[in-house]
Amino acid sequence: MIDAMVRESVVLDDVDRGVLTALAVDGRASFARVGEVLGVSDRTVARRYARLCEANLVRLVGDVDARRLGGAEWIVRVRCEQGSAAQVAEALARRDDTRWVNLLSGGTEISASLRSWSATERDELILHRLQRTAPVVAVTAHSVLHVFGGGRQGLDGPGSLTPDQVAALRPVHVGDQATDLADTDRPLLRALALDGRATYPVLAAATGWSQSRVARRIDALRAAGLLSFDVDVDTELLGYRAEARLWASVPPAHLAETGATIAAHPEVAFCAATTGPTNLLISTVCRDSADLYRYLTDRLGGLPHVNAVETAPVIRTVKRVGSPLRTTRAR
Repeated sequence: MIDAMVRESVVLDDVDRGVLTALAVDGRASFARVGEVLGVSDRTVARRYARLCEANLVRLVGDVDARRLGGAEWIVRVRCEQGSAAQVAEALARRDDTRWVNLLSGGTEISASLRSWSATERDELILHRLQRTAPVVAVTAHSVLHVFGGGRQGLDGPGSLTPDQVAALRPVHVGDQATDLADTDRPLLRALALDGRATYPVLAAATGWSQSRVARRIDALRAAGLLSFDVDVDTELLGYRAEARLWASVPPAHLAETGATIAAHPEVAFCAATTGPTNLLISTVCRDSADLYRYLTDRLGGLPHVNAVETAPVIRTVKRVGSPLRTTRAR
């Protein structure tokens, strides 16, 4: 395991960026294929990717909309007594049903994403466990109604791919595009959520299927647009040190248009319509506080239908894309 000092010293070069950008195009592409496109050996690709993963700076995960399996996604805000938020956040991060957990400004509030597959699972955490936790002062839960998009990678510039390289990497699927998700897919999806590049033998063991069946099912789900793979990169590694959660209010008649516009902003990693006193959640990633200020006043402030915005800087990421961080860092 790479210790915190080594983790802090990791710097991306053009090959690293090329590898990550290639995997953003096709997360399941073989290292040999990536190496061929980049003009380096497959061993170089494997070594670079492993180094970043071991430093807990990069993860590649399989993702699916929980609602397609009858589940739901919730954004939970938890206010805690002074000095107790970190402990509560660590406990949330250890849960399988949380995807990301952040400590927000002031160190007394937590923001977390929760996926529940049933009302019972949802109620167990939101209505019972959190409410009975002694240091918790208040809990609000916001159901995610629609995801507009986002997903800033920060991988443009040196090391980025040419259009021909992207075309060479883009996967071609032969699965049935009419495929839908089934309960039997859950073990496969759980395994891919932990490691999007898990090998077929590992996935076969997790599902009880043959390796060929696993391969066919992944291809079918991807062809139908039900399964995607995301490269999650530590934003500080890319030079972005000001992350924030924004809760905005938009008139319902203009929510779809405004949400789609905001999701296309390069500073936005995630944008979704939610229930609650505000109806738009925005996750931003900026280079510094001055960059965040410019975004709030110029780009977001220039939109005609954003009536109010609450801004909470992220001071620590405790869990990212379903995996607790071995070493959390204050921002």
